[in-house]
Amino acid sequence: MGGEQDQNQKNRSNDSSSSFFSHFCSSALRVKPLLSSSEVSVRTNSGDGLVRRLGMFDLILLGVGASIGAGIFVVTGTVARDAGPGVTISFILAGLSCVLNALCYAELSTRFPAVVGGAYLYTYSAFNELTAFLVFGQLMLDYHIGAASIARSLASYVVTILELFPFFKNNIPDWIGHGGQEFFGVLSINILAPILLVLLTLILCRGVGESSAVNFFMTTLKVIIVLIVISVGAFEVDVSNWSPFAPNGFKEILTGATVVFFAYVGFDAVANSAEESKRPQRDLPIGIIGSLLICIALYIAVCLVITGMVPYNLLGEDAPLAEAFTSKGLKYVSILISIGAVAGLTTTLLVGLYVQSRLYLGLGRDGLLPAIFAKVHPRNHTPVHSQIWVGIVASLLAGLFNVHVLSHILSVGSLTGYSVVAACVLALRWKDKTESQLPSASWREGVVCLLIVGIGGFGAGLFYRVDASFVFLIIAVVVAIIAAIALCFRQVYEETPGFSCPGVPVVPIICIFFNMFLFAQLHYEAWIRFVVLSVLMIGLYAFYGQFHANPNSSDTVIYYRAPREAAQ
Repeated sequence: MGGEQDQNQKNRSNDSSSSFFSHFCSSALRVKPLLSSSEVSVRTNSGDGLVRRLGMFDLILLGVGASIGAGIFVVTGTVARDAGPGVTISFILAGLSCVLNALCYAELSTRFPAVVGGAYLYTYSAFNELTAFLVFGQLMLDYHIGAASIARSLASYVVTILELFPFFKNNIPDWIGHGGQEFFGVLSINILAPILLVLLTLILCRGVGESSAVNFFMTTLKVIIVLIVISVGAFEVDVSNWSPFAPNGFKEILTGATVVFFAYVGFDAVANSAEESKRPQRDLPIGIIGSLLICIALYIAVCLVITGMVPYNLLGEDAPLAEAFTSKGLKYVSILISIGAVAGLTTTLLVGLYVQSRLYLGLGRDGLLPAIFAKVHPRNHTPVHSQIWVGIVASLLAGLFNVHVLSHILSVGSLTGYSVVAACVLALRWKDKTESQLPSASWREGVVCLLIVGIGGFGAGLFYRVDASFVFLIIAVVVAIIAAIALCFRQVYEETPGFSCPGVPVVPIICIFFNMFLFAQLHYEAWIRFVVLSVLMIGLYAFYGQFHANPNSSDTVIYYRAPREAAQ
């Protein structure tokens, strides 16, 4: 009798495990339906959605504010030390790569014109629920650590400017802004960084109009300072410093391109403002691509000035641009650069916090996170709970930890997001995907080919990084090319309403390959972070997300395809 009970309990346990796994698989493969173009309204759970206040100029400033921080005054010079004047080519190559990624974002932003979500939303509709949740996790860790790191840098720059006044000179303790003594290699008190984060969080909670005004002022100030720096520096340029143009060969220029690629990261923030854009179908592509082109022009101009002012091998490491002007007797420009750095870091931080809250809002609406994240303030029309949560996380990290030591595990989220977005462009254009939500054999073959392109890009990057035999590099490239050929000739691509990424499927394929090539250049700890975080996110999804998510729920926002009439 006891044996039968034990056997029954074991059977029930097996049935329960089987049921859990079955439910997990079916839930993980759910997609958010992309409805017909005739259904164009947007519904929110209680009518308290975000307000459309951002025009085309606001979106361009949003992208510029997110992309150009203090790095324009630092990274240009540090990379030039290795690449020489050829750093200009490094920025051009990286900029062109980002333009290709921006074209993919621009197309998808017009397919989903009305709501927040960005890369997470695109992945949810193109692939499945679990992949979208994993993309969110990788992006969010980048945003959290990045915000804390930027807040610390901003606090340090603010203290540096205050110390220009005699009253504050040598009277501000390190733990106020520069970061106090480290404990256990990572703990370090910083008081000013959380205060700055609280102020920016309050501005963002007040409304998108207020935060847009602050971003307008700071971004304009930053761009004006950069233009002044370029104009003043142009009169100090000695063209003989540009020769030799590539003293260490083309490989250093290419390596420099992989480094400066991350200086452009931020234009994707525009895609997350879709629900607050006045005319999303027209303005989002312009905002994404326009802001990126402005950033490319500014970076190239700064590169030409700094390498023309001082021989590349004499550039400083910590503040190369400021030191270059100081060496020419232009001390006041160095002060302007510090003010520009404060403005740049402020806008980067402001936009970063803004984007995080909108991503949390999207997941809260879809049930993948608790419903409190989906609540929008009825008067200010901002996701207050999401915004406060984002501010708390960033403040704790910035106030207690020296997050700069974690900088080498960043950029994983950006590269993951860019690669998946490029893949989404192809997947959403496949004819069988547009006609049915059920994946066909052809659709699965396409996904396998996308994975092979990505693996080929990572392999090529890895072989390039370790200076392996040229044969291995060629093999990786050939494998990716074979998969690309299959994607070109074995899939049928539909035209899309609104903005269309040119050169499909070639452009998205190049994006995936190069993004994964860059992924291989990251620190090995970044790869470990990718795997560990993915496992943790799968666990969170298994025990919470799969039971609460419902992409078809009437209590969530329904995402609609752009109407052809409005897109034209």
